[in-house]
Amino acid sequence: MSDIAPEDQNVAARVAELSDLLGHVNSTWDNERRSLARQLHDSVGSSLTALTMHLGLLTAKLPEDPPALRERAAQMKNLLHTIIENNRRMQHKLWNDKLEFLGIKVAFSEAVTEFGDHYRVAARCSLPEEEPSCSREHGVALLFALEEGLRNVAAHAGATAVDVIVDDNEDEIMLTVRDNGSGPGAPEAGADKYGLRLVRERARHLGGTLDLTAHPEGGSALTLVLPKTRAAAAP
Repeated sequence: MSDIAPEDQNVAARVAELSDLLGHVNSTWDNERRSLARQLHDSVGSSLTALTMHLGLLTAKLPEDPPALRERAAQMKNLLHTIIENNRRMQHKLWNDKLEFLGIKVAFSEAVTEFGDHYRVAARCSLPEEEPSCSREHGVALLFALEEGLRNVAAHAGATAVDVIVDDNEDEIMLTVRDNGSGPGAPEAGADKYGLRLVRERARHLGGTLDLTAHPEGGSALTLVLPKTRAAAAP
């Protein structure tokens, strides 16, 4: 006979049901974002590239005089380049194809480098020698945790340095985003707190954990641990 009260069993079952539902929502959301990013690339991106080529051919046929025509063509070319770059950024925000096609090491290295360049902090990335072996679902969870960790550093830490460390072994894969800033304070009110909660629930669905703690040497450390074999989510 079970020592667990029926009420506790009902709560545990409900928690497991909600965790499973959230996992399904996350997977559906990921697939929709991935599909939309592909559409932006294949349709909008290809059309803009073709339009740029046609404009180049047309510009080559323009007479030298009056110069206003060539100036207008140059303005159109610059505008097209701006639209193409904005389209590329939207694709990247929706879905990071580098994670899927080039792997975790390339996607993480570039994300950390871009973060350091943009915020002018010393951003370092320590990765395994071999490409980590994990499912796409695990890779997406790792990338979202990395993005949330870097976003937290940019918004709250006041840090001058950040270290991103990925450890991979046979049983689990672990991501640490560590900074030398002011350390984690009380949970922020408003929309920011939900980013961390969503990543934590994604980790729970995969049987893992996500923690944001003060680092012994100062600053904060966000740590994501995912088992290679999914365990049941804790109630």
